Amino acid sequence: MSARDYYDVLGVSKSATADDIRKAYRKLARQLHPDVNKASDAQKKFTEVQHAYDVLSDDQKRKIYDQYGPGAVEGGAAPPPGAGRGGRSAWPHAGPGVRGAPDFDSEELSEMFESIFGRSSPFSAKTARGRGSRQRGHAPEEETHHEVTVGFETAARGGTETLRIEHDGRARTLEVKIPAGIDDGAQLRVRGGGAKSHAPDMILTIRTGAHPLWRRGEFSETGKGLDLYLDLPLTVAEATLGAAVTIPTLAGPVELSVPQGSASGRKLRLRGRGIRDEQGRQGDLYAVVRIVPPPGPFSEPERDALRAMDARTPPPRDTREWSGG
Repeated sequence: MSARDYYDVLGVSKSATADDIRKAYRKLARQLHPDVNKASDAQKKFTEVQHAYDVLSDDQKRKIYDQYGPGAVEGGAAPPPGAGRGGRSAWPHAGPGVRGAPDFDSEELSEMFESIFGRSSPFSAKTARGRGSRQRGHAPEEETHHEVTVGFETAARGGTETLRIEHDGRARTLEVKIPAGIDDGAQLRVRGGGAKSHAPDMILTIRTGAHPLWRRGEFSETGKGLDLYLDLPLTVAEATLGAAVTIPTLAGPVELSVPQGSASGRKLRLRGRGIRDEQGRQGDLYAVVRIVPPPGPFSEPERDALRAMDARTPPPRDTREWSGG
């Protein structure tokens, strides 16, 4: 620690009152705090001011300092005359705060920082207590886990989602950046719970909402992967004779050519029309044919036409598998 006189560091006289010392410290702390002062030596000066205040604001430490000098309150110094047996100091040890920042459990210090930064100060009372615990070697608070649902298109395209998080009986809203192509069940870590503080990290398990047309993956992989699927309803005539139909994609509507004789279940692939993730990988879009029969009732001529068409085509069940061969 600096050998400068502690009274000079705070800019007060040796006869300064406790109130004079407190006011001087508040003024210097506002000027020198690294979050406010971007000078290269701001942190060093701020720490020096903190140390001087920690000593001079404590009556016992101040008396020891006035009598024996800075060596008496610096760790590792030889004890002054009057030390107890075995080298044990006759005065109370200055404690862990002497060699670093003052104890952040102090409500007064918390209020001072709030006057600088407002209620969102990273040194508010609750945060200060947590930070003080870490300085004294206590384990930091454990991370918290939450399951949240984001919109299908936000998960596919990426973007910012406003999420409502409940923890310890309190609800809060949180703006979270969702990476493009995130899978259902993936986890995101939000440092400091999204606040400018040393709050515990949040681990968010992402659940993607449903979409009225698209789905990701097939079967057990639904909700994952970069490929998109949608059911393409076609009339009998469109599936039989072929057609050009318009289908929706993430980039907007496109025209798809349906080949003649497309059976139900056929997948028509649109290359590169799926999801593009943060690494630049691009999925495809698959339009799955679903033939929709025409609605009845039918007139007798229409029935005759259907029967005539059916007579020209062997039943699709005329296979060895269906006949048990």
